[in-house]
Amino acid sequence: MSVYPKISIITPSYNQAQFLEQTILSVLGQKYPNLEYIIMDGGSNDGSVEVIKKYEQEITYWVSERDSGQSHAINKGFARATGDILAWLNSDDMYMPGALLLMAKQYNAGERGIWFGNCMHFKKDHRGITSYGSNVVYEQAHSLLENYDFIIQPSSFWTRTVWDTLGDLQEDLHFGFDWEWFLRAKQQGIAFFALADCLSMYRFHESHKTGTGGNKRQTELLKVYEKYSEKYAELYGSLMKIPVPLTGAAASLIRKASKLSGRTISESRLLKLIGGQQFKRFSMNEINNCISML
Repeated sequence: MSVYPKISIITPSYNQAQFLEQTILSVLGQKYPNLEYIIMDGGSNDGSVEVIKKYEQEITYWVSERDSGQSHAINKGFARATGDILAWLNSDDMYMPGALLLMAKQYNAGERGIWFGNCMHFKKDHRGITSYGSNVVYEQAHSLLENYDFIIQPSSFWTRTVWDTLGDLQEDLHFGFDWEWFLRAKQQGIAFFALADCLSMYRFHESHKTGTGGNKRQTELLKVYEKYSEKYAELYGSLMKIPVPLTGAAASLIRKASKLSGRTISESRLLKLIGGQQFKRFSMNEINNCISML
């Protein structure tokens, strides 16, 4: 490329020293020639500042100070960003090699758009590493963003004009602020481009926010559903009230009968059969997608 658009990456972080260095190296290791890298640390006391200082000559700006949460930290970072292409990468995730160069090739000056690629999800524990991938091109073609969030945040990038149009992340949200922002973009007619390329690695660990959010996270996501889709808010609210997978004698009997016939019955099929009238008007795909958001 003869001209490289400026790419601004924000990393919000708080007490993630054990993962932060890998995140930083995955950004700086891109060797992208027009990178603006900003780290917004929330006042960590676990050695994160010492990690950041190791690389501060290559970091455009960093600060360690208290904030009111992850979305607030990201907003503060983007207030400083001057790039043509914007993104944030959490301090427990990593970019795949060549991700930024690939995004630069997607860019056309003056175009408004959000690009999102695939991601390798992984977890490392005493048993080793387990992982799985994604297929966002298929998901975009077969699902609605209002039904479930198929955009994998660390693999998403957008133009400066999109951020200027939509404004900040909603700071009273702590789990679903990225999904709400993407839904806001769809509502505003912003173009979405799904890419087959794997752009990032998404780490699951014991203190991972999504996995530990519980009912607080579900309640917050329900509010997002209510704001953007009454239909799926009804479905998600119903799912919150019942155990998934379904329990009880009827569910157990149907599972056994299915197994004897050499098939496995899905939770969505079970819900349509015995879950109650509230599930009858939803497709199995819609139910499965909402289950994935629990």
